Amino acid sequence: MTLVGWVQVLVFFALIVAVTKPLGVFMHRVFETGEAPLGRFLGRIENSIYKLFGVDPKREQDWKEYCFALLAFSALGVLVTYGIERLQGHLPFNPQHFPGVPQELAFNTAGSFVTNTNWQSYSGESTMSYLTQMAGLAWHNFTSAASGIAVALCLARGFTRRGGPAGPKTLGNFWVDLNRSILYVLLPLSFLFALVLVSQGVIQNLKPYLDVTTLEGAKQTLTLGPVASQEAIKQLGTNGGGFFNANAAHPFENPTPFTNLISLFLIFAIPAGLTYTYGRMAKDSKQGWILFAAMSFLFFAGLVVCYHAEAGGNSAFAGLPLQQTLGNMEGKEARFGVAASTLYATVTTDASCGAVNAMHDSFTALGGLVPLVNIELSEVVFGGVGAGLYGMLIFVVLSVFIAGLMVGRTPEYLGKKVEAKDIQLATLYILVFPIIILGFAAWAAVSAMGVSSLNNNGAHGLSEILYAFSSAAGNNGSAFAGLNANTPFWNIALGISMLAGRFLMIVPALGIAGAMVAKKVVAPSLGTFPTNGPLFAFLLVSVILIVGALTFFPALSLGPIVDHFQSLQGKVF
Repeated sequence: MTLVGWVQVLVFFALIVAVTKPLGVFMHRVFETGEAPLGRFLGRIENSIYKLFGVDPKREQDWKEYCFALLAFSALGVLVTYGIERLQGHLPFNPQHFPGVPQELAFNTAGSFVTNTNWQSYSGESTMSYLTQMAGLAWHNFTSAASGIAVALCLARGFTRRGGPAGPKTLGNFWVDLNRSILYVLLPLSFLFALVLVSQGVIQNLKPYLDVTTLEGAKQTLTLGPVASQEAIKQLGTNGGGFFNANAAHPFENPTPFTNLISLFLIFAIPAGLTYTYGRMAKDSKQGWILFAAMSFLFFAGLVVCYHAEAGGNSAFAGLPLQQTLGNMEGKEARFGVAASTLYATVTTDASCGAVNAMHDSFTALGGLVPLVNIELSEVVFGGVGAGLYGMLIFVVLSVFIAGLMVGRTPEYLGKKVEAKDIQLATLYILVFPIIILGFAAWAAVSAMGVSSLNNNGAHGLSEILYAFSSAAGNNGSAFAGLNANTPFWNIALGISMLAGRFLMIVPALGIAGAMVAKKVVAPSLGTFPTNGPLFAFLLVSVILIVGALTFFPALSLGPIVDHFQSLQGKVF
């Protein structure tokens, strides 16, 4: 661990802190006041879209209508992307003349991108045409991110609106939130940062592959294509799907340390900004900063462990005539090194992004444990765009309930009582995640169809299985690359996991929003547990860690923890 490495970390985090308030204020203006910059120009486009599709932007929806609109829109997205993939051999912008994608892989990819997971069981440069990359996948990068923002806004309104039993039970309009997310936030920022990436060497064209002669006289084929446009939204929308199989380790996607910093900044920017947006909605900015503080603590805790493990080198090589002064460099790009690689791995799994600039399968056992745990904490350490905020608010409900038990009175949050139905829905949200991960992982571990794809045996092989289903259910998309997931079993199982991990958790979150918006606000009293101070932040972090530890520690003990002790004995699988 070096001073230069920590300077990189602190510069990155300083940028995130600096952007949190202005971006949060901007998004509050867009979604809650309707006074977005360029509103006169973009407003005409926005209104034209409403007229085209018959949407009344002034008509708000209750939680059931909001949920139905989200599910219907997502289902349509799956069908459209599935069709484009299957028919790509007959469609334009296919200079490589790729055939249609096999049906199991098309199902997996359609489910992956509609859920903001962007798990890729294929090599993008040898499977997907330019049209599929742009119209099928990059389109979902916008819509899935916007859907996550919409859910977060809906749940936030449930907590912060003061309608009461006699007031309106509405929570906004899904189509308006979706449209404004794309039009005012995602598109302008993606366009701006795509230009920045192009200026730094990220390619952007529609040319076919290029055959070149190397300095040694050998022939090499270079993959080209519209990379920068997809790269910008994949990071900004915490999608993670790479144009190339090597993802952000590829020099055409991420050529320099500066583009690496831009990628990291884009991944955390909107999740961090949404915490301040929430504080504005609650009319108490401290509420938002408490969520930001809890997320930041969990981020730094994971980063320290991962950086320390990778900087120390691989313990399995101890005693061998090898120098590891640069740390564990296996699977890492020399232009990034250990510090930038571990920072990237921590950020991308905190934010359920899935982009990688190093191969997580090559991390040390403890270094690889951190990305896995980050995902298994239910996508709340900043989390995906929108998903981080609504996931954290679910844990807030649980923490308030525990605090209420501690002070011996009915728990309250923002003046609204947390009752049995709210806790039941929050518990359902928490249980869906481990049921999917542990259930499917157990099946894969004892199934010939599951273990036949492993390149490693023993504890590390189990870690690969756990990581795959954690990444799918957590809508992350990164992978321990030692697993060949492009088989009918893995494509279908992971596709189901991604869809369940997204929508079976969104429905109870929206249910809580519907229950909370109708509640009467009560004045705080001496027995009210304050939720805008350091004590509540400590309680919130504790609840997140305890729930995660109790749920996944046994499985982690058999996977990466056993793998660590075996590496200390010089055993590598």
